[in-house]
Amino acid sequence: MTIAGLKNEIRSGKQLTEATMIEEIKKIYTAKQDEIQMRLKEFKQVWEKGSEEDIFAELVFCILTPQSKAKSCWHAVENLINKNLLLKSNKNQITRELDGVRFKYKKAEYIVKARKRFSKVSIKSKIKQFNDAQDAREWLAQNVKGIGYKEASHFLRNIGFGENIAILDRHILKNLRLLGIIEESPNSFSRKRYFEIEKKIREFASKINIPMNYLDLVLWYKETGEIFK
Repeated sequence: MTIAGLKNEIRSGKQLTEATMIEEIKKIYTAKQDEIQMRLKEFKQVWEKGSEEDIFAELVFCILTPQSKAKSCWHAVENLINKNLLLKSNKNQITRELDGVRFKYKKAEYIVKARKRFSKVSIKSKIKQFNDAQDAREWLAQNVKGIGYKEASHFLRNIGFGENIAILDRHILKNLRLLGIIEESPNSFSRKRYFEIEKKIREFASKINIPMNYLDLVLWYKETGEIFK
């Protein structure tokens, strides 16, 4: 069955078996592997060649994404960059650029606090202090306001450290539920629950022989029809 055929089954409301869903995931992976690989290389280049502003922009993007559309959030980040407001602005100036972003007043406050957090030590210097992405994620989730485990995972993936961590957004959770990997999609996570689900994704990725960071973008494509951030 083609990818289009599988998507038509989903739209028509037909019950998909786990085997059929895995077939679709593998087909997308095969078809989009080169494009995903290129995207992951771009993420790594943010870390290897990007400025401190480039890396902070990715952090801001991830602060904005909860309950908001990714493209609207990135458009807001681009506005802040183009108007020289990303690194030098107050809460009100930031808020005005967050059109289409939910809870923009609170998120503007988080951005200001994150900027203050990294005013004495750069993000890159801080990340370099950790042995692996899990340790860096733990620090981010505990010390950067507006960043939880999902947002920290997203940020680290977007700067090239996503090989072994999961971004438990609604697209991923929906597919895990349909696959029977989880019973329901949690609205919020304890630290323990996040890691339990992440372990299940890691096991599933190994089972179907797709790397974790590729699987995230495969499932994103499956739901949205594009590979973004």
